Amino acid sequence: MNAGGIDAQRITSMLAQLRAAAQKPEGLGGNAIANPVQKTNAASPTSQVSFSDALKASLDQVNNMQLESDKLGKDFAMGNDNVSLSDVMISGQKANIAFQATVQVRNKLVTAYQDMMNMQV
Repeated sequence: MNAGGIDAQRITSMLAQLRAAAQKPEGLGGNAIANPVQKTNAASPTSQVSFSDALKASLDQVNNMQLESDKLGKDFAMGNDNVSLSDVMISGQKANIAFQATVQVRNKLVTAYQDMMNMQV
């Protein structure tokens, strides 16, 4: 079956590769996020996550994805044989989706802040 010039088998293969990349554990390449968890007590089995640390780590990850996407695009445009067009397009889409998600989170935070400020005490 051919969907707009792209074989369905190739689409399925690409989706499988994306799923495999998304399931890689931290530290095995990709864009692993730094663990923002901070221990409050060494003897305590629970840990607390600082909101500001988690937010900063998330923003850093989105920034790194955009920088990597830009670098891959420039490398491809310069004729680097190690960079394929599909790598450039996938990286660009990942960066775009991450940015859109970040904007949505920001919008929700602003709305929550405005709702709190409009509450009568």
